[in-house]
Amino acid sequence: MMVSAMLKSFASLSCFSAAKPLGCVASACLLIAASGCYKPNEPAAKSGGSAAKQAHAHAEHAHPSAGPHKGALIELGKEEFHAELVHDDAAHKVTIYLLDDHAVGKVTTTETKLALNFVLDGKPQQFFLAALPQTDDAAGTTSRFEAVDPALCEAIDAPKNQGRFNVTIAGKSYSGTLAAEAHDHGHKH
Repeated sequence: MMVSAMLKSFASLSCFSAAKPLGCVASACLLIAASGCYKPNEPAAKSGGSAAKQAHAHAEHAHPSAGPHKGALIELGKEEFHAELVHDDAAHKVTIYLLDDHAVGKVTTTETKLALNFVLDGKPQQFFLAALPQTDDAAGTTSRFEAVDPALCEAIDAPKNQGRFNVTIAGKSYSGTLAAEAHDHGHKH
């Protein structure tokens, strides 16, 4: 590959004579080191960016550890969107907010409810959150879903829970996974 091509070109250099073996080895090492690592299985870099530029772009895309409402973040798609799960055990209230790819701004859907599907102790359970549009959501859309249900709060808090929900955003279906390990227990029980 790239290294073998470089070694072939080294063979044509005059330093590869028997009289100068140490200089040739040093030259070859220097050229290989200067070329950087070649990893054929890595995807090609996106156009228009050096490694430093790409690292900077990713840093700008860094996500907070909690959503804007201080809830747990749930990835939708390949970071195309996020959902934020907020729940108040004292009020038995669960709210899910739909967020953009940076987990900062809101996005909307035309769905009127979200179904949360859990497997608890090997048994499937389903809970529904009703659309509760925020004041600035466009008519017929929502970026927030909510339910008041003690059993739902218990399902979210259950150890080793497995939960999922689907939501359609901009005509595409996304799936979110709720897991006990990802849920932040910073709230009071």
